[in-house]
Amino acid sequence: MPDIFDEVAEDLRTERMQKFLLRYAGAFLGAAILVLAGIGVWKFMLWHQHQQDLRAAEQYLHITNRMGAAGPGLTTAGKISDAKDLLAFAASAPNGYASLARLRAAALYRDAGDATKAEAIWSTLGAANSQTGPMIRDLANLLLAQNQMGHAPNAAVIARLRPLMNPNNPFHDLAQFDTAVLDLQANHSKEAKALLQRVSDDPKTPAKLRQLAQGLLADLIG
Repeated sequence: MPDIFDEVAEDLRTERMQKFLLRYAGAFLGAAILVLAGIGVWKFMLWHQHQQDLRAAEQYLHITNRMGAAGPGLTTAGKISDAKDLLAFAASAPNGYASLARLRAAALYRDAGDATKAEAIWSTLGAANSQTGPMIRDLANLLLAQNQMGHAPNAAVIARLRPLMNPNNPFHDLAQFDTAVLDLQANHSKEAKALLQRVSDDPKTPAKLRQLAQGLLADLIG
């Protein structure tokens, strides 16, 4: 008798499972289709992004190779024209290439004598809420600070340099050296010496920057 009850219970479970599957088969199929569609969309997005990156790389190289072919004798008008082309490219390029193009455009505007335009670009790239990566953002702030030295208040320039002076920042030696120069201008010799010594003692400091720091230290020590 127990065997018969077990068989009946098993048949009931099987019947309920069949009814359950029949009832929700459409939902299961729909969920599976959504998962497959999601995977397909994700793969398509990766492929599309790759294609965009390739096109952006080709466009960026086309512009910069043309600039390189012009050589160092490019006229002021030519520099401004190239800067405008780079900014037009950046308007629709992926973030990485857009940031590089804007950095290059800022340098061209500076070389063409339009410091205001260059500083506006660096300021945008260096903003905390910008879409650029941390290295580009820090580089933009460094270039902006360096360009402002001598015509902006020292305190404002130092405030921009201070976050870059962290030892883990790739531009910390340059930021420390620039801050030391500003300290010297303000007759803060003690602070300047300390910063120059740190730059000089850092084994990762580029050779030319170390030489500059050591030269200033020698002048201060007398």
